Amino acid sequence: MRVLVTGASGFVGGNLVPALVDAGHDVQALVRDPKRYDQPDGVEVVAGDLLDADSLSVAFDGVDAAYYLVHSMGSGGDFAERDRRAARNFVAAADAAGVSRVIYLGGLGETGDDLSPHLASRREVEAVLADGDFDLTTLRAAVIVGAGSASFEVVHQLVAKLPVMVAPRWVRTPCQPIAVSDVVAYLVGVLDHPETAGETYEVGGPEVLSYQAMLERTAVLAGERLFVVPVPVLSPRLSTYWVDLVTDVPRSVVHPLIHGLKNPVVVTDDRIRDVVPVELTPFADAARRALRGGEATDG
Repeated sequence: MRVLVTGASGFVGGNLVPALVDAGHDVQALVRDPKRYDQPDGVEVVAGDLLDADSLSVAFDGVDAAYYLVHSMGSGGDFAERDRRAARNFVAAADAAGVSRVIYLGGLGETGDDLSPHLASRREVEAVLADGDFDLTTLRAAVIVGAGSASFEVVHQLVAKLPVMVAPRWVRTPCQPIAVSDVVAYLVGVLDHPETAGETYEVGGPEVLSYQAMLERTAVLAGERLFVVPVPVLSPRLSTYWVDLVTDVPRSVVHPLIHGLKNPVVVTDDRIRDVVPVELTPFADAARRALRGGEATDG
């Protein structure tokens, strides 16, 4: 199958592209600057920017299925507007080329009006993609653990630099982190199962943890000492200020992520496990691999 991967140079895309090649697919990677992309053997590279509709005129030619893995948080400003525009351009180009299937990796979390701007934008992109003529398969994931993950890098840098952490209420929020290798296994797996077309699935690792538990476990794995003191007064907005001080992850990425920590992100429907069996990776193994730099890094 001829497959287009948007966001091929990013964290998840960088792990997905070689896995698709290994699965026997003919892979085409869409990147903004081919000179900065070191493609795996057998991968065709096409230049294009989802924010520039004219640049997509030939990117989807001959494509059977496409992966949508892009987001605009790292660009700062109104990321939701850019993500909305990128998704609309993607739909127009995919429909014009007759793409039959699209697979989207979105955000896990409860529906409703209380979603963070980040999660709300992920759901809006999902809705835009659902209007396309193609069959859409959506996977929703929470924190993806791997080398190059912005979310996990924040966790790592916090435990490395703050032996005593006065933390806000969100450290008790439940989360179901998942190893990037498991996300990739699901992303590749649904492509080979036609019955997943038009479906939405939630994916998560084998454990539900609080953010405090993730911090504490990561500290142990990294050989750091950590004491977490939860307090009721530090809001996610205030949290962004001290996270800015102790991590070098761009604030345009960190701030939306931190504001999303108020929302529980736990799998409530695990139907995908009956369709695509994946031996889920324990958090400790995924975190240990990430600390060693065991997967592809962000591009």
